[in-house]
Amino acid sequence: MSIPDYQTLMLPLLRFLGDEKEHSAGEAVDAVAAEFQLAAEEREQLLGSGQQTIIRNRIGWAHTYMKKAALITSTRRGFFRITDRGQSVLSARPNRIDVRFLEQFPEFVAFRELRHDRP
Repeated sequence: MSIPDYQTLMLPLLRFLGDEKEHSAGEAVDAVAAEFQLAAEEREQLLGSGQQTIIRNRIGWAHTYMKKAALITSTRRGFFRITDRGQSVLSARPNRIDVRFLEQFPEFVAFRELRHDRP
């Protein structure tokens, strides 16, 4: 199996956080990698820069986008938890969470507009 893209990782990451506990980024990476049954070689595969694993980078992007939609919140550096809104999303049992799904939240739309307004 190849490493899923960050949008494919959003729902599994949110489900992992559904226990309402604070989790570290490392715990999230391990849990989601296990859910996708990534081989050790895939878990260790680095970005072109050689500074970070691909799976950690993609979990990081999934985290950032869901944080901008207020589905999760950072509790301290490298740690996060699900929000009430995130729990509501989980209880609705979506088939997928991706950028299109996140566009229903005004905070996410505002974030995306900021990125596009730059000269």
